[in-house]
Amino acid sequence: MNGYDENRRRFLGKLGMTLGVTLTGTQVMQGENVPSTDALVLSADQTLFMKNYERWMDEFVEVIKVQKKEPDSLENNKKIVALAEEARLFQKELMGYMADENFARYYMIATERMTLTI
Repeated sequence: MNGYDENRRRFLGKLGMTLGVTLTGTQVMQGENVPSTDALVLSADQTLFMKNYERWMDEFVEVIKVQKKEPDSLENNKKIVALAEEARLFQKELMGYMADENFARYYMIATERMTLTI
C-alpha cells in the first residue's frame, strides 16, 4: 500500500465513514435522477449546518487534490488530520439531521461533488 492509500484509509477511518454510511441505499447509488438542491427547503439550523459543512467539503477537496500530487506532504497531512477531527465534530449533528428525508436528499446532492473527487 503506498503512502496515499494509507493516508486516505486513515482519514476515512477517522471520518467514521460518514459518507459511505449515508450513501448506502440512496438515490445516487441507485442511479435515479436526483433533484437539485434548489427544490429542497431546509430549516434555518439545517441551512447553517450545510453552509459550514460545504465550507468543510471545499477545504477537504483541496487537501485531497494536494494529497494526490504530494502524498508525503507533512503540511497537507496535518490539514487532513485537522479536517478529520472537524468532521468527527459534525457527525452527531449530521446524524440527527439525516432523519429528515428532505435534509438527507440535500446532503446527498451537496456531497456528490466531493465523493466524485475522492
